[in-house]
Amino acid sequence: MGSSHVTLVLLSLSLFIVISLALDMSIVSYDLNSNDQHVGGHVRTNDEVMSLYESWLVKHGKNYNGLGEKERRFSIFKDNLRYIDQRNSENRSFKLGLNRFADLTNEEYKSMYLGIRPRPKSLLGRAKSDRYAFRDGDSLPESIDWRKKGAVAEVKDQGSCGSCWAFAAIAGVEGINQIVTGDLISLSEQELVECDTSYNEGCNGGLMDYAFEFIIKNGGIDSEEDYPYTGRDGRCDTYRKNAKVVTIDGYEDVPANEKSLQKAVANQPVSVSVVEGSGRFSTLSFGYIHGTCGTTLDHGVTAVGYGSEDGLDYWIVKNSWGLSWGERGYIRMQRNTKSSGLCGIAMEASYPTKTGENPPNPGPSPPSPVVPPSICDDYYSCPDHTTCCCVFEFGSYCFEWGCCPLEAASCCEDNESCCPHDYPVCNIYAGTCSMAKNNPFQIPALKRTPAKAHRIIRNNPGKSSS
Repeated sequence: MGSSHVTLVLLSLSLFIVISLALDMSIVSYDLNSNDQHVGGHVRTNDEVMSLYESWLVKHGKNYNGLGEKERRFSIFKDNLRYIDQRNSENRSFKLGLNRFADLTNEEYKSMYLGIRPRPKSLLGRAKSDRYAFRDGDSLPESIDWRKKGAVAEVKDQGSCGSCWAFAAIAGVEGINQIVTGDLISLSEQELVECDTSYNEGCNGGLMDYAFEFIIKNGGIDSEEDYPYTGRDGRCDTYRKNAKVVTIDGYEDVPANEKSLQKAVANQPVSVSVVEGSGRFSTLSFGYIHGTCGTTLDHGVTAVGYGSEDGLDYWIVKNSWGLSWGERGYIRMQRNTKSSGLCGIAMEASYPTKTGENPPNPGPSPPSPVVPPSICDDYYSCPDHTTCCCVFEFGSYCFEWGCCPLEAASCCEDNESCCPHDYPVCNIYAGTCSMAKNNPFQIPALKRTPAKAHRIIRNNPGKSSS
């Protein structure tokens, strides 16, 4: 065979391999000249992508104020759309879609919406129980769906607050309360966000077991109606904290294996932690999630049932991202995979216990008290509906005060600026305020004004001198 013929054969073989790879791979790419998006033979023009983006902005009420922010978010949107198209072209058991997370990077999404804190060693073993330990010979129902039994409240929305732990815990309490008393009462996640601060950190994350401990020590928890959710860290409302509508007796951890989790879920909704750092949940539209995950738990959800379909075993999992996510707020996750379960679902499952009735319903809480003038100390005060913030501090004593022009504001560490109570996290280097650490949505910080100097005579409150 001549050298020219060998060269021709090699070129033909190379061309065949390239064509085969191109037909085989469903990778999304951009034409550098046109910016068109290609997915397995389907082409999205740049105009089509921009039209999708504009429609998505309207649907989700997005409005960007920062210079160039809309263009930057469009770039992120295109990357996410490319990923969605790629996955959907692979004929998997689930479909992805453009939900409200489509303009966030994976890092932004994780910092804003995932909030499970690691279970500390000091907590391990404290709630250990064999109540639901699976034993040979145990007979479990083939399927269970606590939604159909009236033990699951409506799907809620945590917003851009890392409070998933509060929603997962509350769903467990709502479930056992309905099973024991027959009443399904929607309970307050906001009370946990604002008042359960001994270990949990509101929008910056927490743990379901500590939420159960708070409810037990507090003697109960208020209703969602009386203490509604705001999606922001704030000051604990003691009036509503003392309104104990539903009580629990204790809480326990499920042995860390799928069969024990199945036994637990057969008896009540169970709060579980899962691995979501990959971002696979963020674009879910509908379907059955399977595959592999890591074991670094970072998101709190609730297992409210299980079943099988077409030979596939699954968990029914309630999330807290609203009705527009997943299957109207739910997801089906592969069951019977390995000991720790898909995405670690069986690693740190826990549930509240309850045997008795609730105390008498206290009714609506009284209005919050009128805020008096802000008295900083014996020498300085601020006007009504403002906040005292120290301007000059030495040791533990403040020598000079300033006034932040908002009620219940956060005083920033630079001793000059302050932040609203619903954007309490200061970034003194950027001069901005945000809802939580690493949250990309920020507003400008406010400046303090000088406090009014005066002298209060405490043994005669009717007189004062300036």
